[in-house]
Amino acid sequence: MPGFRHLIPAPTSLRRLATPLLLASAAILAGCTTPMTNVSGPFNVVPAPDAPAPTAQQKAAQEELVKMVALQDRLSKVSAPLLINNADLCKTYARNLLGFTAQNKYSYPGIYADAAQAALGYGEQMQVSGVLPGSGAARAGLRKGDGLLAAEGKPLPAGPKAEGPFGAIVGPLASKSASLNMTIARDGQQQDLKIPVTRACAFRVALGNADNINAYSDGGRIMLTRGMVNAAQNDEGIAFVIAREMAHNILDHARSQRTAGTAGSIIDSLGAVQPDVSMLTGAAGIKAMPQELDVQADTLAIYLLARAGYNVDNAARFWQRLAAQVPATVANGYTALHPGTNSRMAAVNRAVIDVRAKQAAKKPLKP
Repeated sequence: MPGFRHLIPAPTSLRRLATPLLLASAAILAGCTTPMTNVSGPFNVVPAPDAPAPTAQQKAAQEELVKMVALQDRLSKVSAPLLINNADLCKTYARNLLGFTAQNKYSYPGIYADAAQAALGYGEQMQVSGVLPGSGAARAGLRKGDGLLAAEGKPLPAGPKAEGPFGAIVGPLASKSASLNMTIARDGQQQDLKIPVTRACAFRVALGNADNINAYSDGGRIMLTRGMVNAAQNDEGIAFVIAREMAHNILDHARSQRTAGTAGSIIDSLGAVQPDVSMLTGAAGIKAMPQELDVQADTLAIYLLARAGYNVDNAARFWQRLAAQVPATVANGYTALHPGTNSRMAAVNRAVIDVRAKQAAKKPLKP
């Protein structure tokens, strides 16, 4: 999936799940000035009475897709306050975004296109696949499943190759206004919405379809594997991981370590519905993070978490537990890439003390 280097990111790959900021700005659509009679769907799919029962393969694909989308939605919910409340600390990575993603059935390859239609309600028209909590899209009332019909009076494309033209239409619009009007289809009716932009850290937070317990960042993107999401155990733990990867991106560690390309390749691969996990052998070509850079990331992450409203008191315990669960001897695990556990815990504890002192003194939460 493309990274978030620009105000209007490129459209998604046909093999990967969209995420709330990936097409957030690309979902800046406007009210249509010309009546549109072709409100295509289906936006809420109900199987025809005589439709054949799905095969075992089709049913498995549907179940797999639903699970992946649920995990991605969870990442989106957890990451939303981190991305929105830390825009000023994200420096050059902050963008004006609307906060929703768009897909249609053809955003998924092969059998998964039919699965997306049967299980997710996707059809020919581009639809809202996710809304970032707290974003302009959420405040405007945009909902998952809304059909995307027009942007500033310009009809939006549908069909197998809609994503490229879709981005080409909405891209220029996103950079010109503090809010944009859009026409949607909901429950068979057209509706106009005005979507304000939201200043946020423009990092795409994605799910990696692999069971190794790890997380990756390439300077513009963040990925947590399915294994990491499960190992984190709860939303607070997931937030701890996302915040650290955000910190690595903000501090430009992927570039300074010259790992952006390798990490990007892993993110591209694991973002596929059917990923190539062969590259996860050993450390997958990623160098272990130097102790001093990890200390920087841990310190900044505590501030990112506190500003987002997360409880930072449990951070050190979380990372200690994870290091015991996935020791550095596990080559494709998180601790192998971040081996300086003791120095990291000391940095976390110092940062928590600093944050609590600033909160008590009502001082700005900045490192």
